[in-house]
Amino acid sequence: MEVQGKIKMIDDTKTFGNNGFRKREVVVTTEEQYPQHILVEFVQDKCDLLDNYKVGQAVKISINLRGREWVNPQGETKYFNSIQGWRIENLQAEAGNGNMPPVPPMEAFEPADDLNEEDHDDLPF
Repeated sequence: MEVQGKIKMIDDTKTFGNNGFRKREVVVTTEEQYPQHILVEFVQDKCDLLDNYKVGQAVKISINLRGREWVNPQGETKYFNSIQGWRIENLQAEAGNGNMPPVPPMEAFEPADDLNEEDHDDLPF
């Protein structure tokens, strides 16, 4: 599954417990009629994927939905869901033409005035 939108917030990496569990959260605002603010968690080594991103960038995040069950001390069962990201891509880079240089404006080109009528059809077939 994927979530697309603009980055609204990127949190710092937080470490939990004695085992060094790491988690970093990002909020992405979708671009639709009713924009949604989606919190996505990156855990462990995936936290570092967010280092090269900034607030306002358009991104596509590949996600997994996670669910877990917890029984509280009173014996009640509770369920929790989370959205875990495992890949993030910059959409603005995809919108460009890769490594191609920008095309100069039309005014930068001079019209070809030296064409003869017989030159226009010089194809060999």
